[in-house]
Amino acid sequence: MDEPDVIVGEGRKPLDAERRARGAGYHGRILASSVGYVNVPLIPRRPAIPLDRTSLLRWQRSRRGRRILAIEQVELRAVLPDLFGRHLLQIGNWARGRRLLASSRMLHRAVLGNCDDATSQARIDLAQLPLATHSVDAIVLPHTLEFVASPHGLLREVDRVLTSRGQVVILGCNPWSLWGLREWVGLRHHAYPPGAVLRSTGRLCDWLSLLDFEVTRVRRFTITLPALSRLPWVPGAGGYLLVARKRVVPMTLAGVRSRAQVRPIVGASLPLSRARAQRL
Repeated sequence: MDEPDVIVGEGRKPLDAERRARGAGYHGRILASSVGYVNVPLIPRRPAIPLDRTSLLRWQRSRRGRRILAIEQVELRAVLPDLFGRHLLQIGNWARGRRLLASSRMLHRAVLGNCDDATSQARIDLAQLPLATHSVDAIVLPHTLEFVASPHGLLREVDRVLTSRGQVVILGCNPWSLWGLREWVGLRHHAYPPGAVLRSTGRLCDWLSLLDFEVTRVRRFTITLPALSRLPWVPGAGGYLLVARKRVVPMTLAGVRSRAQVRPIVGASLPLSRARAQRL
């Protein structure tokens, strides 16, 4: 029996052709129906595009951009005061200046951007952070992982520069929200600057677990209806805030015996031959 065709748009495409399309970098989902198998539009798997200054400034000045930044500032106020240390670093351009770090109590706060933005204190290459190992107490990634070609590579660099028990705060958009689904099916909208690849909290937790991070907090919030953010579980929440702590496994030296383990106990009885010698 021949395999049924897959309906794509107005024409038909056989299943083997769809498999070749998937192998070339496309993905879709086959849905069963009364007329056979219907495939949703195939979407190219594109890499993330780094932010550029023009798109970032246009988004920051838009009504939706200002609203998202205001909500995320409120969410960060509930987290940043609890982070202890001296050095706090924001990696990536999202808000102008150090607005997102304003609620922190740390002594030194800096912003390192990855695009031409006059409000950043330095422009860096996210693949190789120009920072010493174990030199930063906490790092904030405001949607940075959505605009970088190698997000797991950036997380490895974050793990390198964080001190022991250091923490990372990640802001992102839920790909399963209404906004995320619109991006998934290819509909253009102005919720985000162009070029973003949305990462789910489950994917981030997997990456962080491989780097020996412990996820201590995941906060989901809505952007269109902020009042729903008070609920413990927000269906289809548009944004999330994730906090993870770097785990340090103590090292125990094996095969080394302490001298205290072989010293005689004070007041213990002497051997019989030595006791006779002392009486003589």
